[in-house]
Amino acid sequence: MASSINLLISPPNSQYSFCSRNSLFFFPSITTFQRTLPSKSLSISASSSSTRALEALIFDCDGVILESEHLHRQAYNDAFSHFNVRCPSDDDEPLNWSLEFYDVLQNQIGGGKPKMRWYFKEHGWPTSTIFQHSPEDDNDRAKLIDTLQDWKTERYKEIIKSGTVEPRPGVLRLMDEAKAAGKMLAVCSAATKSSVVLCLENLIGLDRFHGLDCFLAGDDVREKKPDPSIYITAAKKLGVSKSNCLVVEDSVIGLQAATGAGMSCVITYTSSTADQDFKEAIAIYPDLSDVRFNDLESLLQDVVAK
Repeated sequence: MASSINLLISPPNSQYSFCSRNSLFFFPSITTFQRTLPSKSLSISASSSSTRALEALIFDCDGVILESEHLHRQAYNDAFSHFNVRCPSDDDEPLNWSLEFYDVLQNQIGGGKPKMRWYFKEHGWPTSTIFQHSPEDDNDRAKLIDTLQDWKTERYKEIIKSGTVEPRPGVLRLMDEAKAAGKMLAVCSAATKSSVVLCLENLIGLDRFHGLDCFLAGDDVREKKPDPSIYITAAKKLGVSKSNCLVVEDSVIGLQAATGAGMSCVITYTSSTADQDFKEAIAIYPDLSDVRFNDLESLLQDVVAK
């Protein structure tokens, strides 16, 4: 990507807004859409007099707004080294997640605490400077994971604030186009709220962040992606039908969360997710540099309302 609370907040000085706008209705005949991308192809068919009008565009953060997984891996490994975390399966040196392993891990388990809990269950609970001996009861294990996650989060913030990280291509323009069209804009991330806030403030800017109609992080829902809770909650907060929301995700975990919530989803894949099965997505892109908001509206209009 655990302990979480049901807390729903908007960015500072921002309130969830309900914009009035004219409804648009389209009645397409049977059509087939095909987009060919490098090493990717996708066909979409729709046939119905019922269509969807795009009212809210919802972005994931990690992997979508910024290609961040290598930064998270660095922060985790720095935490393992700082606390001298050593698992029974390999206690010659502090735990270090390789690039290849983390690519698999982060695409199977959402959220930082669930990642560590799964790993320690599989490979043995570690010794560390937090606990000289491997923790045996649930309270000590929770303390270990909480301490590692808190330190990792602060380290990740330092990396983001370094000024060396930039948003992925096309993201800011697409956000601005959605707002200019009078549509709602949201960010829903499984990551820790404090780290997501820092990313958004530094990468999309304070004006865009405060202008979000909804912002939810992993702390705000009980279950992490691929559970659909975060997107279901977002639709309720936005006051729009789930069928009129479009989600931008980068991984199959996020795709499952979006479709599980009854929302359509487009994928902008990264190097670590490019080989995943995105057959449930309505479009697949290597990045958003050539994607316009009008393109997304057209895609959603062609999706048969369920």
